[in-house]
Amino acid sequence: MNTQSWGPVRQIDAGALDVGYVVAGPADGRPVLLLHGWPYDIHSYADAAPLLAEAGYRVVVPFVRGFGTTRFRSGETVRNGQQAALAADVIDLMDALHIGSAILAGFDWGARTANVVAALWPQRCRAMVSVSGYLIGNPTVNRSPLPPAAELSWWYQFYFATERGRAGYDRYRRDFAKLIWHTASPQWGFDDETFDRTAGSFDNPDHVDIVIHNYRWRLGLAPGESRYDDLEEQLAATPEISVPTISLEGDANGAPHPEPNAYAGKFSGKYTHRTVSGGVGHNLPQEAPEPFVEAITDVDNFAS
Repeated sequence: MNTQSWGPVRQIDAGALDVGYVVAGPADGRPVLLLHGWPYDIHSYADAAPLLAEAGYRVVVPFVRGFGTTRFRSGETVRNGQQAALAADVIDLMDALHIGSAILAGFDWGARTANVVAALWPQRCRAMVSVSGYLIGNPTVNRSPLPPAAELSWWYQFYFATERGRAGYDRYRRDFAKLIWHTASPQWGFDDETFDRTAGSFDNPDHVDIVIHNYRWRLGLAPGESRYDDLEEQLAATPEISVPTISLEGDANGAPHPEPNAYAGKFSGKYTHRTVSGGVGHNLPQEAPEPFVEAITDVDNFAS
């Protein structure tokens, strides 16, 4: 499936961004925002979005800042990848599209963004599906070292902390992404066409800046913007999430991720966790779209 199957990529001014996004489903359907991660793009939802549309939902799938056709409206805007900035982008997009409240669902960066929106603006989040559960971060806490085996799984984060790593990612964006796809989803037999469909999103002129800042900020190696300080102070307390939530995890996720019992207590509303079997890796919505869609329809019923 390609983006033409969902209709053309649209653009809308939303806050600091000119956001590229696709939509599917009836205009009066209940809104669902599907949020992608790195190094992926909207095609992670190429099968899930049409299934949701068939079920009557209005599905919006935006390119994250630094990916695809999303662009900064000003050359002067800081190319910032911190978690509060990405979450504020979602609120700006919802405002631009006149969406008061939506079901939010995502994985990787997208799950973290959904978590932040649900924690800080619960009135904007009807319910949530979060792959790998609770991912809100704290750069101060992240300065503390982990045991060596745990650090090893974050090798790229340390690579990105160097200027050599920045240059290497810039030069080898596609090779880098393909390596992450293989290691994060070791049993996913994606083909070249599937990978190439997404890889074009990494040609965005802000892509490297956003990716590098995201990972450096997490380790406290790059500052965030002062405009987000109050939000980050709230997030540093790892707030509970009260909106109805289903967390998902693939049984073959090769990327670093917390165990479900480590975060279950962070969800104070109606909550359940599901492990998706069958060799499902990190990119769960694309590898297992049916269980992902089922979780969205079920969590919608939680909120009814």
